[in-house]
Amino acid sequence: MASISSTRLSVYAALAGNLLVALTKTAAAIGTGSSAMLSEAVHSFVDSGNELLLLHGMRRSTQQADLEHPLGYGRELYFWSFIVALMVFALGAGVSIYQGVVHVRQPQPISRPLVSYVVFGLCFVFEGASWLISLRHFKAAKGPLGYYEAFLCSKDPPSFMVLFEDSAALLGIAIATLGTFAATTLDAPVFDGVASILIGLVLAVVAALLARESKSLLIGERADRRLGASIMRMAGEHDAIARANGLITVQLAPNQVVVALSLTFLDDVRASVIEELVHRLELDIRRRHPEVVALFVKPQTAEAYAASVHRRFGGGMDE
Repeated sequence: MASISSTRLSVYAALAGNLLVALTKTAAAIGTGSSAMLSEAVHSFVDSGNELLLLHGMRRSTQQADLEHPLGYGRELYFWSFIVALMVFALGAGVSIYQGVVHVRQPQPISRPLVSYVVFGLCFVFEGASWLISLRHFKAAKGPLGYYEAFLCSKDPPSFMVLFEDSAALLGIAIATLGTFAATTLDAPVFDGVASILIGLVLAVVAALLARESKSLLIGERADRRLGASIMRMAGEHDAIARANGLITVQLAPNQVVVALSLTFLDDVRASVIEELVHRLELDIRRRHPEVVALFVKPQTAEAYAASVHRRFGGGMDE
C-alpha cells in the first residue's frame, strides 16, 4: 500500500498543474473564442476543485474516533471521492457537452489559432508533469497487478483519481488540438464544437468509472484478501484455538480496516484464558497489520459459523 504522504504529494502536484493549466486556458479561450479551449478551461478548474476536495477528505479521514463515530472518520475520504466523481460528470462533462452543442448549432470562427497551439503545448507540459508523478505513485502502489485490476482492487481513491483525471486531461488537450486544427484548416468551425462534445464524452466515461469504484468503497468493500489470510494464519497458530472459522473485513479508509473474527476454542479453556488470548491476538495482529483499527472476536462452533454465513450470504465465503 502506498504511503499517505506520497498520495498527498501526487494530489498537490495535480492541483498545482491544474491551476496553471486552468488560468492559461481561460486566457486563451477569451482571446481566441474557442469552444474547445473554454471546455478545457472548465475541465481544469473542475479538476482543481476536485483536488481540494480530495485533500479535504484525506484530512478529515484521519480524525480520531469519538462517541458519535466509534469507528472513526475514515469513510470521509470515500464520500468526498464520490462527490469528486459527480463533479467530473456534472460540471466537467456536462458543461463541455453543452458548450459543444451550442457551438455546433451556432459555429463561431477561431481567431488567432497559433495562440491556441502554444497554449495547448504549455498545458500538455503542465499536465504531463502531474501525470508522470501520479503514474509513478500508482505504479508503486499497484505492485504486480495490471493497471485495471489495480484500479478495481485499490482502496485509495486519490491515487487512481488523480491518474484518471490527468489522463483525461491529456486526451482532452489532444482532442482540442485536433478540433482547432480541423476548424481552422478546413474553415469549418463546427469541428471546434465537435471537439468540445468529444471532450465531454471522455469526461463522462472517466466520471462513471470513478463513481462506480468510489461508491463500492463508500458502501463497504472487504479488505485485501492477503490481510484476511494472514489473520487466519495468526489465529490458527494459538494452541487454545481449535479452529479459525472465518472472518469479515471492511475497509474504512486506505489505512483503516475493521475485522470480525470467528473462532472455536477448545472445550476445556477457561474464560479468563480466552480473554487473555484474545487480547494477545489483537496485539499481535495490530503489530503486524497496523491498518486494523478494530478487531471483534466471536467464539462459536464451526457449525454455528457456517449457518450464520449461509443466512447472511447464501453460501460460503472465500476470505
